[in-house]
Amino acid sequence: MGLGGARGGIGGGGAGSGERWRWILFLSLVSVSFLLSFLFLFLSAYSSPTRLRLPGLTTAHAAAGVRRGPDALPCLAYFLIGARGDGPRLLRLLLAVYHPRNRYVLHLSADASNDERRDLAAGVAAAAPAAVAFANVAVVGTPTAGTPVGSSGLAGTLRAAAVLLRLHPDWDWFLTLNAADYPLVTQDDLIHALSYVPREFNFIDHTSDVGEKESEKVQSMIVDAGIYLSGRTNFFRASQKRPTPDAFKFFTGSPWVILNRRFIEYCILGWENLPRVLLMYFNNVVLPQEGYFHSVICNSVDFRNSTVNNDLRYKVWDEPPQTEPLFLNMAHYDEMVNSGQPFARRFQKKEPLLDKIDDKLLRRPGHGPVPGAWCSGRKGWFVDSCSQWSDVNVVKPGPQALKLQQYINRTLEEANSGAKSCRR
Repeated sequence: MGLGGARGGIGGGGAGSGERWRWILFLSLVSVSFLLSFLFLFLSAYSSPTRLRLPGLTTAHAAAGVRRGPDALPCLAYFLIGARGDGPRLLRLLLAVYHPRNRYVLHLSADASNDERRDLAAGVAAAAPAAVAFANVAVVGTPTAGTPVGSSGLAGTLRAAAVLLRLHPDWDWFLTLNAADYPLVTQDDLIHALSYVPREFNFIDHTSDVGEKESEKVQSMIVDAGIYLSGRTNFFRASQKRPTPDAFKFFTGSPWVILNRRFIEYCILGWENLPRVLLMYFNNVVLPQEGYFHSVICNSVDFRNSTVNNDLRYKVWDEPPQTEPLFLNMAHYDEMVNSGQPFARRFQKKEPLLDKIDDKLLRRPGHGPVPGAWCSGRKGWFVDSCSQWSDVNVVKPGPQALKLQQYINRTLEEANSGAKSCRR
């Protein structure tokens, strides 16, 4: 079957050795084509995001007031992703995690319309004047397909990381969030807590214990149509399987990560062959975002001991666990808050629990960003206190900061006790 559906295959069962070698050659050429496509995306990505600007506003004064570097508060680089119809959710998520110190790239996949992307950019400019003044939010104008199980999603993540390195090479950690995610702490809380964390650490849930999923996750081969055909979000699968690699150890885990800048530079700039070799391999892997960064970091001598085996997300799983965690609702509120974790997933659209988080944890007004120490405007029903700002180099932790600090301390203690090294 061709590209018409996700369950299509390549070839048929019982193919001879000549047939197998033809498909191996085909997939090798596909991998090389993917690398060339990715390099093109990497080189062209710098001009594709639309940074928010309004006539008459200058960013020079605002940006000059932000202190960065090893002796300053950490700067976080967020990659927020969504699909068609997720524009309002991405806007709400951005406002929930916005801080002038941070950097943001927003990505709506190729199945979303250009009008939806323009509405998202306009919504950010209207709801967060600081985003215009500090020029720290970009909306990707030429998106990748973001096929859920294919490599176009990984390509989009690497592309966003390259954009952030190019536009703002002054951040400390790279965080990925989906439109179905939401924070449980303010950015003042998170920046404060991370200011006590060594910046060489990477928070990435990982394991090499693939178990009975080895055939599906390691040996199966797919081709993501979204890499080659604009707007396509399907894939087709090879009927043949490849052996488990012996040149590197395969790791898997949560696709949602918090990675430091030096490791991201290693993956993007590739000053040795490992990131490129694994990129070729994961081009044809099912759900490559659940394995690429994990396998690169755990096979790298320089980075394998910088891992903290935790993605800092609150999740609730079914029994037995499914591909995705359960949707969260009001019944999960107390346990979620007491967990001390900074993020939670997954939430359905217009879930009432989100309103409760805004009201009780974030103190976010319905029309603007979460207030922080940087907001200096007058508070009122129709006035956004974050429409004016003062010193963005000061944070004021709130009630959730203590729980967050305690949770992060526990994860670092576990890492320092021996679990820090990649578990084999």
